Amino acid sequence: MHLEIEIQNASETVDLPSKALFIQWAQAALVKGTEGAEVVIRIVDEAESRTLNRDYRGKDRPTNILSFPFEAPPQVPSNLLGDLVICAPVVMREAAAQNKSALSHWAHMTVHGMLHLQGFDHLDDNEAEIMESREQQTLRELGFSDPYAESTL
Repeated sequence: MHLEIEIQNASETVDLPSKALFIQWAQAALVKGTEGAEVVIRIVDEAESRTLNRDYRGKDRPTNILSFPFEAPPQVPSNLLGDLVICAPVVMREAAAQNKSALSHWAHMTVHGMLHLQGFDHLDDNEAEIMESREQQTLRELGFSDPYAESTL
């Protein structure tokens, strides 16, 4: 499946995954029927993450990833799935705290966000089980361990 990705780096973090890796991870999470999809991935620091999380989710703190699905008006053709906003310092901190490699956590956040852009959610136990199962399968296919296990190092 073909996927167009725009990477916007608004973070001071220097050790970020390559665009090729983001493309690989995002593409792996695409559901059939999303041929020609477009996604924007914006890498940010805590201030921007906190502002967006506060303004759009009512939570006044930075978070690892925010997903903003795009729904074009019916008369406007668009392949844009939406935007992912990933907070680099939070991802790095979480990876260390969870005893995971940074790369595996970046992959997990990208896959997780891509699934959100395609309508998956984890608001109730049933939805969470479906979404987590899909994340685990996708990450396994990418060569990563279960992101919900105690430690994946």
